[in-house]
Amino acid sequence: MNEVGSTARTAYLDRDPVHATVHVRGARLAYSDEGSGPAVVHAHGLLQSRATERASGMFDWTPVVAAGRRLVRYDARGHGASTGTPTPASYTWPQLAGDLLGLLDHLVGPEPVSGIGCSLGTATLLHAAVREPGRFDRLVLTAPPTAWASRAAQADLYRLAADLVETRGSGALAKLAARSLAAPAFADLPDLPGPASAPAVGEELLPAVLRAAAASDLPAEQDLATLDLPVLILAWAGDPGHPVSTAERLAELMAGARLHVAESGAQLRQWGVTAARFLTPAARLRAPVGRPAR
Repeated sequence: MNEVGSTARTAYLDRDPVHATVHVRGARLAYSDEGSGPAVVHAHGLLQSRATERASGMFDWTPVVAAGRRLVRYDARGHGASTGTPTPASYTWPQLAGDLLGLLDHLVGPEPVSGIGCSLGTATLLHAAVREPGRFDRLVLTAPPTAWASRAAQADLYRLAADLVETRGSGALAKLAARSLAAPAFADLPDLPGPASAPAVGEELLPAVLRAAAASDLPAEQDLATLDLPVLILAWAGDPGHPVSTAERLAELMAGARLHVAESGAQLRQWGVTAARFLTPAARLRAPVGRPAR
């Protein structure tokens, strides 16, 4: 048995995940809640959801739960089973950070939590951490998106995608999606959904979500440099929508950040174990705490 999961695996296997919704800032956010111990919140990528990320086979976060952590996963506003409106301003990254903080207020309370993000989720976590620095004790930032100087070209792609959806429907996203799925790290992931897979956002909301992504960026570099907490950055190579250069710059800005770059699907599949080891120091494994009463 992996040493990361040796303390809490039995309790994890005996506890079924809770699936529910909570009203946050005018939207109904769908979430799942599993395991027990110090809380970890997971935020997925743009046009994804808890379900599509799990189905892709790219990530397996069960080692985090097996290591004695409570894992809260949620669908961002307008994504998956969460509700939204066709208003671009409600999907900008600072607004989604407000949703995340509101969700934590409902489900966890005031104590600090750890966070795992992917792409949009990484951006959401960073905005939330800058806004409330004491809210998080550790961050795992996977697939950091284009940012700052590299953001303009990606923003143009999102605006083009929004126009295409409005004129030709969501199927027109296929060619644009193929661009990101060509990364070498995905080559040995045969079960990965193809570029024509339906986004986890309804067609009526897609243009708003895409335009919000075009209008968003990571927090300013000087703000990120003020964050004082352990950070693990997990990037993959060869994807212009998630360039390693962003991950490298984040590692430079945040003191003590660790950076790992996956070159293959086999390395991607280890991210769950890597994250569990980072999020669960030995001291935490010796004294897990249960979830608060709701």
